Formats: sequence, C-alpha cells, structure tokens
Amino acid sequence: MNPWFETVAEAQRRAKKRLPSSVYGALVAGSERGLTIEDNIGAFSEIGFAPHVAGHKPARDLSTSVMGLPLSFPVMISPTGVQAVHPDGEVAVSRAAANRGITMGLSSFASKPVEEVVEANPNTLFQMYWTGTRDAMIQRMDRARKAGAKGLIATLDWSFSNGRDWGSPSIPEKLDLKTMVNFAPNVLPHPAWLLAYLKRRELPDLTAPNLQPPGGVAPTFFGAYYEWMQTPPPTWDDVAWLREEWGGPFMLKGVTRVDDALRAVDAGVTAISVSNHGGNNLDTTPATIRMLPSVAEAVGSQVEVVLDGGVRRGGDVAKAVALGARAVMIGRAYLWGLAANGQAGVENVLDILRGGLDSAVLGTGHASVHELGPDDLVIPAGFTRTLGAGSSSTGGAGGAAGAQAVVATASAAAPARTAAKTTRTRTVKPLAKAEAEKK
Repeated sequence: MNPWFETVAEAQRRAKKRLPSSVYGALVAGSERGLTIEDNIGAFSEIGFAPHVAGHKPARDLSTSVMGLPLSFPVMISPTGVQAVHPDGEVAVSRAAANRGITMGLSSFASKPVEEVVEANPNTLFQMYWTGTRDAMIQRMDRARKAGAKGLIATLDWSFSNGRDWGSPSIPEKLDLKTMVNFAPNVLPHPAWLLAYLKRRELPDLTAPNLQPPGGVAPTFFGAYYEWMQTPPPTWDDVAWLREEWGGPFMLKGVTRVDDALRAVDAGVTAISVSNHGGNNLDTTPATIRMLPSVAEAVGSQVEVVLDGGVRRGGDVAKAVALGARAVMIGRAYLWGLAANGQAGVENVLDILRGGLDSAVLGTGHASVHELGPDDLVIPAGFTRTLGAGSSSTGGAGGAAGAQAVVATASAAAPARTAAKTTRTRTVKPLAKAEAEKK
C-alpha cells in the first residue's frame, strides 16, 4: 500500500485498521451521545465559500504567528496524550511540526518527556491541567521552562463527563504479563502495530512522565487522571495566579462563552482557545466554529483567539480564520496520521491542510490568509451561537454591557451575503449513522 494518503478521512480509515480497537476507541472518544463531536465536524460543512472567477493572486502568503511564535500557516498541534498510538509518540509529532514550521503543543499527560519534545521542536507550548497542589504545579512549570518551552497552555474545558452510548474502550492501567494475555485477542489482529513496538523491544508506556515528582516515579495515566479529578476546580483568581507564576506567553484553553472570554482578558492571558475538548466535555455543547465569531468579536482586539475542534480540511482552517481565529489547533487529525504512518503521516496531514487552505485563499481571490473574512463565506441564518452574553462580567470589554454590544455587532457582521442566506433547521442524525460516518 502506498503510505501516502490524500485526505484526513483516509488517514483515519488506516488508523482504524492499524490500531487495536481499544486504542482507536480512546482516540475517537466523545461523550454521552456524541452530539458535540459530531457537530464539531459537521458544522464546517454548513458554511460555504463565495469564490471569485478571475483576478486570483499567483502567490499566497499563509504565514502568521500566535503567542509570538511564527507559523508557516495557521495550524498548531493541540496537546493530546498519545499513549500506545506509535512508539515515537509526541516526539514524532514534534519533529513533523518543526519540519512544517508550526508550533507543538505538549500535554502534561503525554507519553514523552518535555525535554525530548522541545529538543525536537524548540517552538513548543507546554500544557497543564489544574491538578495537584500549587507546589506541584510550580515544579511542573519550572521543569517545562528549564526544558525550553516557549509558552503555557492551561486547559480547563473538561468536566469529567461519564459514559458513551457506544461504550468506552477498555484500557489497562499498566502492561504486565497478565494484562498482555488478556488483551491478546484485541492486539493480535493488528500485527503492524504490535511489530512497531517489538522492533524497539518495548511495550507502550502508559505513564505520564511530565507529572513525575522530583525523586519519584511517573504516575500511570489513570493515576494522573485520578489526581486531577480529586483537585478542587480552579477559580478565576487561580487562573491569574497560574499566569503570573508562568510569567510568559499564556493560553487559556476551553473558552466558549463571551463572559468567560472577558474574564480571561482580565486574568491577563495572551491567547484563548475556543474549545469544547474535542467533544469530550459536556455533550450538546455547540460546535466551536459556531461559538467562535462572538468570542472573537468580544476579545479579538485584546488577545489572540484560536479555534480547536473539528478541523479536518484546509477549507476548515480558512473558514475559522475568516470568522476571527488567528489559527486553529488540530488533535485527532494528526493522531490519525501518526497512527497511519508515524512522523511522515503527521507531515502528510499537515500538507493536506496547507494545500486545502492555499486553495481556499486562491479561490477567494486573496494574496494573504489575513485577508480572509466573512464576505468570503456563505453562512446560513442561525448558524452562530453566542453563549454568556447576558451574564455579568468584571472589567474586560465592559462586563454585561460589553457582552450585549458584542451580540449586536456579531449579529450584524456574521452572514454578510444576505442574498445567500437560507433558513435551515438543524437535524441530528441517528447515533448509529453518525458513528458509522465518523468512523
């Protein structure tokens, strides 16, 4: 089989074939009925392009920057744990990102140490959850800073939703002889995945080395998850404290509401990520692309806004940028590439996204990605969702009054092409059909 693939969908098909079902199921994830993960992807297809027929620019500049770091095109690697996907894990992803000129986001739950990942890509952002004691968090930040991480991502968009209608994958806490015997029926049908590890004379490492305390041992993934669940949720004062302790570029990930965006500005963040944790948070939360315009309108002039969730094509990147995102972050898309063909597979995915973005910028008649705007899109009536505009907020753009003004502005600015507006009733596909299409 030709290792090259032409779409992210094909990368996902190959990943499903190569990975044990428990590993693949962990990557698909989602929560409850899976409606948010479905909407994250499907909402992009509701937006159309309004291309020009002539006057296209012979060269296009796709470059931008986020948090002071250059990007050859507006895509960033979202932090995810890639335990058991590929022996090279996040190091392979980091090398691919460096080769394509983009920023790497490294999860504190990752399978590879921050030192190795930063060595592979100096433009790395270290990600942390609010987990453990403040002293433990300071130690983790100090380690990441010493390793050379250029910024910090604080992820707060997970409420530990339980259960999936299609069932959660069975994942062991550690690999020993008994576990290997029990999982043999799951692993043996996927010899290519198994051989990749056996050639290294190793088994998947299910620990979180970036959470290892000084002089201690790295916790298992589930041990780290348990600590996270037992840590009291952070306040906005805690967010400000974390930002101050880091003392450098700081992104708050998980913002979906206007009032939260305004509070994030008050807390002094550098950037915010409009994210619903890839559909792994509260199910029925709207797609991030639906919530992006109001958040970008509220705070885009004060902090950088990126979008995370549902990006599978370069056209999706263009749509997000046109609606106010500085860049997008991708998760599952590069994981499919990693599973399909290691570092080369991640590079393949990034090339697909770049090519699709360039086509969109070309077709809409622009010379730069920064020229994209709502006029380049056909947006159906009622597409956007504005959350938290009626709630009180401190400071920022003027609290509740500022949020209400944002709604009026966003509503006026959104679907610019009135002739192309359509009235659409959104229907939810039956879960079985949605799952079949997703997989």
